[in-house]
Amino acid sequence: MYRFLLTPRWWGINVFTVLAIPVCLFLGTWQLGRFETRVDSHRDQQTQAEDARTAAAEPLADLLPVSTVTSGRRARATGHYDTGHQLLVPDRQLDDRQGFYVLTLLRTDDGKALPVVRGWLPGDANSPADTAKVPAPPAGDVTVTGALQASESPTSKGVNASGGLPSGQLGVISAASLVNLVPYQVYDAWITTPTATAPMVPVPPAAAPNSGLDLKAFQNLGYTGEWFVFAGFVVFMWFRLFRREVEALRDEELGITPDGPSGGPDDARQKRSPAGAA
Repeated sequence: MYRFLLTPRWWGINVFTVLAIPVCLFLGTWQLGRFETRVDSHRDQQTQAEDARTAAAEPLADLLPVSTVTSGRRARATGHYDTGHQLLVPDRQLDDRQGFYVLTLLRTDDGKALPVVRGWLPGDANSPADTAKVPAPPAGDVTVTGALQASESPTSKGVNASGGLPSGQLGVISAASLVNLVPYQVYDAWITTPTATAPMVPVPPAAAPNSGLDLKAFQNLGYTGEWFVFAGFVVFMWFRLFRREVEALRDEELGITPDGPSGGPDDARQKRSPAGAA
């Protein structure tokens, strides 16, 4: 009855099934592992954020380059604010309100500049009435501490990457965006201060890129389910083909053929059941 399993056609079906199931399970497990890694990263990020609020600030040079480990840590830099290159970062939300960041470049003692987000203001960065509320930065030498952040990219959350911003505004906080706006080198990082001069509000630090429970994390979870479903579908299709093959062989044994003189479904049922033959 089951010799058909040794035919070349079924050899191909069986080999495909035997290979496809572990591949699907492996890929599903791999995606699940990536999701669990992001969950652990999110948990670590929260722990680091809590520790960073009470930990002593560290020199900026000791925390560079920014990584998932150093992102959010308190950094310390000394220098003076470049009041001639203060920038507004428009279309930034805070507590579901629309507003803008106030970014001022800190010329450090080594000559490079560190972008410092001194706070957030509600309103429109294109409105003179709203921008008039921006307080001036402290004059002279200052020591600034704040949460270290990685440079943004055009795909970062809340970034205005459309371009065409007026002078004095910045869409993406990064060294690449600032290189053509200032006549000196800029660190590939920025900090947000824990306190802000009124009426500004401090900007909370963001999670490090590719960490935390973001959309990509839940995509990994979705892919996990898809691969396990594919594995189950392979098993289902093999069983369905197997059962059809067995039923076809039984029909042949009973003399039921699709092209027979009485190939109707009612005749087939009658030949299969003793009651129908009576």
